[in-house]
Amino acid sequence: MPAPAPSPLALADAPPVARQSEVLTNGALAFLGELHRRFTPRRDELLAHRARRRAGIARTGTLDFLPETAHIREDPDWRVAPAPAALADRRVEITGPTDRKMTVNALNSGARVWLADFEDASSPTWENVVRGQLNLVDAFERRIDFTDERGKSYALRPAEELATVVVRPRGWHLDERHLTDGERAVPGALVDFGLYFFHNARRLLDLGKGPYFYLPKTESHLEARLWNDVFVFAQEHLGIPRGTVRATVLIETITAAYEMEEILHELREHASGLNAGRWDYLFSIIKNFRDGGERFVLPDRNSVTMTAPFMRAYTELLVRTCHKRGAHAIGGMAAFIPSRKDPEVNRVAFEKVKADKDREARDGFDGSWVAHPDLVPVARASFDAVLGDRPHQKERLREDVRVTADQLLAVDSLEAKPTHEGLRNAVAVGIRYIEAWLRGVGAAAIFNLMEDAATAEISRSQIWQWIDAGVVLDTGEKVTAELVRRVAAEELGAVRSETGEAFAAGRWGEAHDLLLRVALDEDYAEFLTLPAYGLLRG
Repeated sequence: MPAPAPSPLALADAPPVARQSEVLTNGALAFLGELHRRFTPRRDELLAHRARRRAGIARTGTLDFLPETAHIREDPDWRVAPAPAALADRRVEITGPTDRKMTVNALNSGARVWLADFEDASSPTWENVVRGQLNLVDAFERRIDFTDERGKSYALRPAEELATVVVRPRGWHLDERHLTDGERAVPGALVDFGLYFFHNARRLLDLGKGPYFYLPKTESHLEARLWNDVFVFAQEHLGIPRGTVRATVLIETITAAYEMEEILHELREHASGLNAGRWDYLFSIIKNFRDGGERFVLPDRNSVTMTAPFMRAYTELLVRTCHKRGAHAIGGMAAFIPSRKDPEVNRVAFEKVKADKDREARDGFDGSWVAHPDLVPVARASFDAVLGDRPHQKERLREDVRVTADQLLAVDSLEAKPTHEGLRNAVAVGIRYIEAWLRGVGAAAIFNLMEDAATAEISRSQIWQWIDAGVVLDTGEKVTAELVRRVAAEELGAVRSETGEAFAAGRWGEAHDLLLRVALDEDYAEFLTLPAYGLLRG
């Protein structure tokens, strides 16, 4: 007898979104159903593998390069597939959510690539998920021009001036509760990937580009293998030439830092490069070594620069690995948001951004990220000075780099220590970001920085770690739950004073309570977006 047809997917408590029928077509839902049936069980196994590995780290207090994959690292001959023309030059990339305004501004920004973000810079309301997909289709069809409520017009520039789109789907850990097979939700990663690929793969080929992706929160080469199998199936299922997909993997977890070559090897016919994701990387170190005692205590997040020895080991290993295997090495985020009122703030910040991008270009990176269009010329100048007319500098093999397993974990080499101001900043930023996220805003300008979910993760994780390790601040105060509650109450009062009557319309109380929950609970939440998703409306 023939195998029974898989159960169709159904919408579950999804609020209606205008034009959603253009995205949730029968064909698209059938494709998502196939992805779900084939790959969600493996996703579940890999999440269990994460938990087992974390338990091993708790026992041993260390990590090392995998002995069972040494043959991959030692094989000098393999390379990733050559970059397609649209991804050959990536000297400046801009990141941001897929709302309509950002879509136009990012494509027009002058950056070579736009990371169209369904992950950390997007709060996954159903409207954001659906509208984001519609906005990308509209952009490719050049029907996204609009005039806002203030009468300001937004229109795309000529096609040859637009950034190349690289979509970042949600991480493997997040489900999309509004799409189910009747028993369980579909992973958000498969929803974001599947809808974009189904609607745009052939359209992008016709435009001379292709379906390109950033893969977030990857923790092992086994997870990269799963993504590669998803790509192979998707291309075959829709009749797209194999190898059309290109993926750049964010090395933003400490475990992935020990498997960079293996990750590229698993994805080699689809790999485009690796990226150094700073905030999530620090979050991952705390998460994995949170019970490792004083050795792994990080100071204030803003004092951990990319020149710290363990961060430099991580970035130099990334450049060496990428160029050894013919892949792009993409640097970290410049998150500064220019002030329209304070030229001195801008001058100081632009100098810091320039110094950071100069360093990346000198170290061999082929490009880097910015969060605001005004920073595109700053970053471009840094890379233009090193690259000139070349699209990249992969010929710089960085054979001078030798990074040991211990160097990647040398957190205790930092001279900076936790401060009361750092604690207050973690609480203030955490409350402000979570409140924005609960309102459906995933990229929020806070204290002249563009913050995303990684911001809240590092903030609440540092608070948890400092309490657990009994850290004493520069003021002589010991970090306790009582101290954190007091600071949180003060910061909530400051927000009330700042916002006045608008305070009542926000979700400040819920944000305050959630931050304390994930920062103070004895059982550490793997991702704060998991309990936060339960509070998200829509």
